[in-house]
Amino acid sequence: MARILVSGGCGYIGSHTIVDLIENGYEVVSIDNNSRSSAKILNNVKQITGVSVKNYCVNLCNRNATMRSIRQAGPFDGIIHFAAFKSVPESTKKPLLYYHNNLQSLLNILKAMQSFSIPHLVFSSSCSVYGNPEKLPVTEKTPLAKAESPYAMTKQIGEKIAFDHAAINKGFYLMLRYFNPVGAHPSGKLGQLPLESPENLGPVITETAIGKRIKLTVFGNDYPTKDGTCVRDYIHVMDVAHAHTLAFKYLAAQTKPI
Repeated sequence: MARILVSGGCGYIGSHTIVDLIENGYEVVSIDNNSRSSAKILNNVKQITGVSVKNYCVNLCNRNATMRSIRQAGPFDGIIHFAAFKSVPESTKKPLLYYHNNLQSLLNILKAMQSFSIPHLVFSSSCSVYGNPEKLPVTEKTPLAKAESPYAMTKQIGEKIAFDHAAINKGFYLMLRYFNPVGAHPSGKLGQLPLESPENLGPVITETAIGKRIKLTVFGNDYPTKDGTCVRDYIHVMDVAHAHTLAFKYLAAQTKPI
């Protein structure tokens, strides 16, 4: 049974991916400092899967703590890296926070992979790396445009760091870029539960529906659509989760450079 470390395992996408990994026969360990998530979410994971997942409450920006925890929790066949701050508006207000957190955590993950011979990395990136593309829909071959926020820039830089490291590493890395994940596990025991006021449309809609918010504000009036508002792409969180599982399965099957 392959063992996978999921960074940010208590978060929205991380927790759903843990469920999918377990259901596909993998052993999983989580590492999450719970600064923007709750460790209690793994109790829900256990209710769904019947499996207790251990979480190491570690700030991945702390290199010594990261190395110590991964050494203790290992060995691992791969890492799926989610842990990052993701608010575009917050990143604009606090760019240094985002550059430090999102990039330092990735650097420490890669250093641990090198030190402990962990071969495979699935890096959870973002379609924000495409900026404002000239042509839609985007594909893997679409050139990256200017990043529209510090958050997007951390994903562009993060991909470059991972690509450069992959070039000298014996294993295989894969980047997954995707648009807005929405939804919840079919059991209703997992979903998008932000600790602070949400900015994503999905939880804003549900909060308005249950009366937690007075109204839902729709922004935009000059897009080339029927009502002038923008059209956005969404993907169900369980599809995103399964994509990460399939990505790791693909990497593990590689015997020569991609």
